[in-house]
Amino acid sequence: MLILDVLSPLLLLSILLPGYGCRAADIPEDTTSEFSVRLYQRLQAAGGQDNIIFSPLSVAVALGMVELGARGASLEEIRQAVGFSHLLPGVEFSLLQNLTAALLDDDSHYVIRFANSLFLQEDVTFNPEFLHLMKKYFRADVETVDFSESSAVAEQINKWVENHTDSKIRALLSADDFSSVTRLTLVNAVYFRGSWKNQFRPENTRTFSFSRDDGSEVQTLMMYQQGDFYYGEFSDGSQEAGGVYQVLEMPYEGEDMSMMIVLPRQEVPLASLEPIIKAPLLEEWANNVKRQKVEVYLPRFKVEQKIDLKDTLQELGIKNIFTNNADLSAMTDVEDLYIGKAVQKAYLEVTEEGAEGAVGSGMIALTRTLVLYPQVMADHPFFFIIRNRRTGSILFMGRVMTPEIIDPNDHAFDSM
Repeated sequence: MLILDVLSPLLLLSILLPGYGCRAADIPEDTTSEFSVRLYQRLQAAGGQDNIIFSPLSVAVALGMVELGARGASLEEIRQAVGFSHLLPGVEFSLLQNLTAALLDDDSHYVIRFANSLFLQEDVTFNPEFLHLMKKYFRADVETVDFSESSAVAEQINKWVENHTDSKIRALLSADDFSSVTRLTLVNAVYFRGSWKNQFRPENTRTFSFSRDDGSEVQTLMMYQQGDFYYGEFSDGSQEAGGVYQVLEMPYEGEDMSMMIVLPRQEVPLASLEPIIKAPLLEEWANNVKRQKVEVYLPRFKVEQKIDLKDTLQELGIKNIFTNNADLSAMTDVEDLYIGKAVQKAYLEVTEEGAEGAVGSGMIALTRTLVLYPQVMADHPFFFIIRNRRTGSILFMGRVMTPEIIDPNDHAFDSM
């Protein structure tokens, strides 16, 4: 029996702001959509009435870094769960490399940074081939640290995270996350910021009532515009999702990236729609929305979530790497190496411009009279994804159960 004397935490970090497209030739199709949906459904089952935000692509990249060092059952569990089992062994690394390269191909339209780093225990020898492949496929920086100096290591990694996320994520780790038996920490950071192709006019933003699924209402800032977007109405063929629901796809600058919003009818809780979400349905939405003029009411919202992925990944079949049976021998000859921590932190802010924007004040009456075009009124909970329209990569997935809440009695509100 192996003795548990080595602990290696895996840190998955993701911070994203709305962004937009890229142009690349011969971009491979992403095969991880089913994995993305399964991740969402696990988070949804445990999330109650909370907002959800995570980056499927970021999780896939971080698992890819682990897979590079895995063998045997540890390797096969990752391939099976993420959706790589139909590929020839090793092809997934080029796939992940190309998917991230596609997003970096034309940085004139957006700001995006993929940053990967390995923090290694200074007196442990790691396989040179593993380190070479990490640099080749993931452009990973490699730094040696002394994990027994846990406070100093936490400060060093937190600084690295801040530098690669425009200081949006601070003090992510603490000294308690490391110990003298920690041997390896993998960090994956994604920063993404951009603008809508059709920006909302700040002067059209007004206070609005947002109806939550528990029956309560909150005041929020609602953006408005009438413009050309991709739109469709869909039905699951039964009453499980409350009948017909709306899908709106709003491109970012360059049109290769978009936010897709899925909105049930006003009287239908989002929880009724979520069970029908499957990878083929994501593709059906993307293929069947049609460009047309649409009236859009969308709340400003900011969602941030730190997720402990360890239990979730185990539920999805990735179990071996978290136990003393882990085979990470392609990383190092050190025995009993396993993954002790899997965390992702994601952040998204949606405003008039796509980044930071000014707002107006006042009220808009909830009127649906004389509507000349389809109207998407996101004044109740909705599901969303941010995806690359060329590759199908889901950079961002989540739901808004409660947007930013505005207190009309607040003096700061009066000054807007």
